[in-house]
Amino acid sequence: MKQKTLSVSLFEALKNGSSKIKLSMLIFGFANMAYGQIAKGIIYLSVELAYIFFMVRYGLYNLSMLVSLGSVEQKEVWDEANQVYLYVKGDQSILLLLYGVATVLVTFLMICFWVRTIKSGYKAECLSKKGEHVNTFKEDLKSLLDENIHCLLMSPPMFFITALTILPLIFMICMAFTNYSKIGNHLVLFDWVGFENFAALFDSNSILGSTFWSVLSWTLIWAVFATFTNYIFGMLLAMLINRKDTKAKGFWRFCFVLSSAVPMFVSLLIMRTMLQPSGAVNVLLQNLGFLEQGTALPFFTDPMWAKVTVIVINIWVGVPYTLMQLTGVLQNIPSELYEAAEVDGAGPVRKFFSITLPYMLYVTTPYLIATFTGNVNNFNVIYLLSGGDPIVDLSSTAGSTDLLVTWLYKLTVDKQYYNIGAVVGILTFIILSIGALFTYRRSKSYKEEGGF
Repeated sequence: MKQKTLSVSLFEALKNGSSKIKLSMLIFGFANMAYGQIAKGIIYLSVELAYIFFMVRYGLYNLSMLVSLGSVEQKEVWDEANQVYLYVKGDQSILLLLYGVATVLVTFLMICFWVRTIKSGYKAECLSKKGEHVNTFKEDLKSLLDENIHCLLMSPPMFFITALTILPLIFMICMAFTNYSKIGNHLVLFDWVGFENFAALFDSNSILGSTFWSVLSWTLIWAVFATFTNYIFGMLLAMLINRKDTKAKGFWRFCFVLSSAVPMFVSLLIMRTMLQPSGAVNVLLQNLGFLEQGTALPFFTDPMWAKVTVIVINIWVGVPYTLMQLTGVLQNIPSELYEAAEVDGAGPVRKFFSITLPYMLYVTTPYLIATFTGNVNNFNVIYLLSGGDPIVDLSSTAGSTDLLVTWLYKLTVDKQYYNIGAVVGILTFIILSIGALFTYRRSKSYKEEGGF
């Protein structure tokens, strides 16, 4: 016999529940055990005891150290008997921060679990008072393969998302409010500094601030050009190949698919080698007489040349992927629309702007947003092609073609400015999320879903 589905809220349970429910607030599972769900109540109580043990053994210390992030330095003590130096272990702020954040997250999950135990106990109480069936533990397990199968299937993904995504994300956000950096030798012991890192990054008069605004502006320019040049050229090629008069369509599509089959990093490294001052392109131009001997086109040594170069090469690398995406969209446009337009006397240009382009934008707006986001974080093209060079200001930590993501890499891996890197990561996430949500909610793909 199945237990009836009963939806209850925490407020309702605390307001209308009996003393057993009130006692369950302190002793997990008490109400469940009182109404015959012994095994379920014991499991709830076991989780509570495990949490209490964890907090007494580790959690309280982790929370207390989260405030100060440690203050004891590693010491070197001379051992007279063995004639060697012994090292006394000190505090490591990075571990204290991680353990503290993990303890806070565990406590939050425990609060959610506490809410679930209260609601479960109240549900059992309501069913018992009505004289209805209250599930046994065996029936609860069977329900995981029936009406509650979503709980069974979602539990493993939620566990890994919490451990591998949410925890590192909160950890990185907390790092942005510390002085965890090579500056001032704060790699082992560091402190909370509030919003100082954000203030330093927004201060256009400082080196970091001026670098941030320069990198941010170039990142947005790059993302716009990289997204829409690929989209426009890919769409034009797809339309050209998809024409009725075009012969050997499969061959032309095969040529572009074949070029995209080559690993991108191989193509980028080859182009980087060819465009060096002593590379194949400059040598060929010198041999043909277009350049004097000893001179070279500044593909990666002049800031403007470098920016144009990475955009052009990104078109060459990215158009085949866009072509494959848009070919399927073009083939799905109803032919009746074009036939009706021809009857009305519309020419190719009118049909493109009235039928093809609106349909393409309607279908591919989410793709464009995802592509724009990907280009803002396009680490491979910039790092493998130009490496962020050229560096104009030696005091700066970024080159002329560095994006936020490549600058973040240099800040953390090369410079060990982990706190500033965390701030850059947070700001990148905020800019992308707000931009993507705002754009998508204003698009026809969202407003007129399924209505084209």
